[in-house]
Formats: sequence, C-alpha cells, structure tokens
Amino acid sequence: MIKNSDDRYRMVEKTMKKLGYDRSALIETLHTAQEAFGYLEKETLKFIARRLKLPFSKVYGVATFYHFFSLKPKGVHNAVVCTGTACYIKGANKILEKIEQKYGIKAGETTKDGLMSLLTARCVGSCSLAPIVIYDNNPIGNLSLDQSIDECERMIK
Repeated sequence: MIKNSDDRYRMVEKTMKKLGYDRSALIETLHTAQEAFGYLEKETLKFIARRLKLPFSKVYGVATFYHFFSLKPKGVHNAVVCTGTACYIKGANKILEKIEQKYGIKAGETTKDGLMSLLTARCVGSCSLAPIVIYDNNPIGNLSLDQSIDECERMIK
C-alpha cells in the first residue's frame, strides 16, 4: 500500500517497479528511500519488505550492515571523523572524544537541536592529511584538538 499523501513512497515504488520488484533490487531501493526520506525509518523498511516480498529481518539487516544507510535522521550539518589507522595514530580518537564531550553526543548521534551529526568513517583515503575530519563535505586535515572544535563551531553557525 502506497501512502497516497506522501510522494516519497511513490519514488520508492517507482524504483522497485523499474527493477521488476526483484529481490535483488533491495540495495537500490534502500538508496532511493534514503535519498527521498533522508534516513530509513522502520515504517519505510516495512514498506520495502512487503513490496519486495522479503522478510523484514533481511531488509533491516542490509540497512544496518552498510555504513551508508542511516536509521536515524541526520543533523543539518555533519562532521565525519576518519578513524583509519593513520588518523588514529595521529589523534583522531582524541578529536572524536573532544567533539563528543563538547556537544554531548556519541559517534553516530545527532545533537538534540538537530544541528549536527557526529559520524565516523573507517578511512577517507587522505592519510597524508591525518588526522582529518570532513565538515559538511569539506575535508580539513592536520587538525589539532582546538581546531576540530573551531571547525565544528564554524560549520554550525
């Protein structure tokens, strides 16, 4: 059943139809839903499971396995701390802790006001700039602890 008052479900339905409602359409359908809704809420996952005739556990499992998918709304701004080996050795863990303390959130969470989400990535492929944080798609490397907070403040203003 498509929720008639919400065109976003129509977009998801269109993707599934284009792919013949095949079970192999799951990841592309999840991408469409994430793009349409901004994140994958439980009702959207149930809708996809019903339409592709898949168990909810399979749809949920795929949505939680891949780092790209989010089950919670993201903030207006995003800070992604690289936690790869080079960044970790150069203090990314301390940067992550400092941001968590300053904003009262843990990695993967969003501030209560919805302004900022704090995320991590296993590696962003810029080891020569370690430690690096991506602020709203803008990579800033060779960060100190104080710079990391300054960049967060600049981003959310």
